Amino acid sequence: MATTDRQATTLALAHALSAAERGLAVIPLSRTKLPALRSPHRDAPEPAGPPCHGECGRFGHGVYDASTDPVRIRELFAAAPWATGYGIACGLPPHHLIGVDLDTKSGTDSSAALRELALRHLFTIPETVVVLTPSGGRHLWLTGPPDVVVPNSASRLAPGIDIRGAGGYLVGPGSRTAHGVYATAPGTAHLAPALCPPALLRLLLPPPRPAHPAAPPTGDHGRGLVQFVLTAHEGQRNTRLFWAACRAYENGLGPALLDPLVEAAVHTGLSEHEARATIASAARMTGQGNQGGAWGDYGV
Repeated sequence: MATTDRQATTLALAHALSAAERGLAVIPLSRTKLPALRSPHRDAPEPAGPPCHGECGRFGHGVYDASTDPVRIRELFAAAPWATGYGIACGLPPHHLIGVDLDTKSGTDSSAALRELALRHLFTIPETVVVLTPSGGRHLWLTGPPDVVVPNSASRLAPGIDIRGAGGYLVGPGSRTAHGVYATAPGTAHLAPALCPPALLRLLLPPPRPAHPAAPPTGDHGRGLVQFVLTAHEGQRNTRLFWAACRAYENGLGPALLDPLVEAAVHTGLSEHEARATIASAARMTGQGNQGGAWGDYGV
């Protein structure tokens, strides 16, 4: 490895350890801004059930590897000596970080779009940590309530404004990428992430779901499978969802019951990501192919 790369890795580790001291969970990143460690399951057959989030004990699970423990962070970087940056996981305690990415590559003035939203919805962006990106963009660091899950989104709020929430990460200041170095904006390095204004927080959240999923147009059997998932308790939610999805695909109801089963699973406390991954595994198990889809980690 070139000396400059070793220096970049050493600096990235130092910055990551400093961030961890502030309560920010981190992972090593490559020059492409992606997690530096590849999944240990990449060459293994797709397992039945939800994807592994680190339960196997190995590294390579993206934001699920993120930690504030200096010993674990050093182990992560030792396993990825090519890392030149670090990612900060969003949505985790104690900060419950929300990243507002004001992009410049879309050809739109994302800063102006944010100002327009602030005027229209009567909120002000408080003084907070601002990270400058090599492309000229900015990342605003905000914090959310501990009982609110802010999802990741791309240009949903406005063109050029991406949001990083639970399951996402921000490239940390001091990281070196293929396009340059991320740096804290002057005068903001000493600040703590500010509270997200309530009016902005409401814009970041998905519309509320109905109290109960609508009954699927698939007869009593379909309604029974959805009800079976709805009555699941913690510890049996994935198992019940997987069983119900298998029965649905075996009886030719898989496509019709996909959304009702996802809604039922979310109602019991699973994330939509977990629900769709579990249903996709059921589809594969019953020979119906990858019907449910899967999403990767999100980072900026």
